[in-house]
Amino acid sequence: MDVSAINPVLLLASLMVAATAVLIAAVGELIVEKAGVLNLGVEGMMITGAICGFAAAVTTGSPTIGFIAAAAGGAGLSLLFALLTQFALANQVASGLALTLFGLGLSSLIGQGYVGIKPPPTPELDIPLLSDIPVLGPVLFSHDLVVYFGLALVAVVWAFLKFTRGGLILRAVGENHAAAHALGYKVVRIRVLAILFGGACAGLGGAYVSLVRVPQWTEGMTGGAGWIALALVVFASWKPWRVLLGAYLFGGVTVLQLNLQAAGIAVPAEYLSMSPYLITILVLVIMSADRSAAPASLGRSFHASQ
Repeated sequence: MDVSAINPVLLLASLMVAATAVLIAAVGELIVEKAGVLNLGVEGMMITGAICGFAAAVTTGSPTIGFIAAAAGGAGLSLLFALLTQFALANQVASGLALTLFGLGLSSLIGQGYVGIKPPPTPELDIPLLSDIPVLGPVLFSHDLVVYFGLALVAVVWAFLKFTRGGLILRAVGENHAAAHALGYKVVRIRVLAILFGGACAGLGGAYVSLVRVPQWTEGMTGGAGWIALALVVFASWKPWRVLLGAYLFGGVTVLQLNLQAAGIAVPAEYLSMSPYLITILVLVIMSADRSAAPASLGRSFHASQ
């Protein structure tokens, strides 16, 4: 085993890339749950976004169009969830699980003609001068635009929830939808918009996997990232900055285990492969002491007669 072959600078830079897909999907799900809706279909929306983005990028030659198509694909699938839970008043847990199964099957069907094809490269956004700084340059300032979009999304969502009237209304709907309805707020409309936002974010996260992190199409390539995103939201106590920390923890352990495998550590690869999921959940469980942070109406259907 040659641990000295592991470059810490490259390790930290890879951490940000590995965390981005889960981070974007988790922030989207945080908004959904803040509105009082529990969508367990994140994995299905991510894998649908992965194939929609991949197919669009390969067809047009533009990664940008690929990401837009991925957001549309994830939002489109989430619209099905919205129709089931907000209008047909179906059980949210069952609908979310069905959405994941549907997304996995749909992506497998669409992706049959894209196996073995390479997508167009997503260019890195080298920031002049800053990217030349030793250590900090490669780690922080030499990534693609989506990495910085994920960081900006965390900041925008935090500011939206904390300082804006729209964020206050969203939180009010999640805490007590009956009271919000009595005050004249359109509960169903607000929840549908939140669901669509969460679906678009999940689709973007999935496309980041297929276009940047592993630039190819493989069936089931999200590998449980949607479930990790769900866990991050809960264990981060529905706080955007904690979601960021949890995503970077997951990304860091993921990259580290890959480097340890490459260094030839004498531990079965299967144990190393499961370590990011186990360590992330273990640490977040220890950190998440505030259980009262959950929206009071989370998972409860809204009836206009209430």
